[in-house]
Amino acid sequence: MQPLEKVAGGKPAQSNHQVLSKLNELYLEAFAHDGFAEIRVEIRILRRGQKEVILHCGKQYRYVVDYPLSPA
Repeated sequence: MQPLEKVAGGKPAQSNHQVLSKLNELYLEAFAHDGFAEIRVEIRILRRGQKEVILHCGKQYRYVVDYPLSPA
C-alpha cells in the first residue's frame, strides 16, 4: 500500500477504498434500519488533484481523495 499524502492542514489524504468501505457500511445500516433511511453522496473538486467526498447519512463523513488530473 502506498503512503498517504498530506493535504492542507496536515491531514492525510484518504483512498477510494476507505470511502467505498464507509458507504457500504452506511448502506447496510440503512437497509437493516426499521424505517426510513436516506444516504446522499456529494463530490467536490479541490486543488492539487484532489476531490472531497461527503457522505450524508444522519452524520457527515468527509474524505479527501487524490484524483489524477486528466490532460486537457
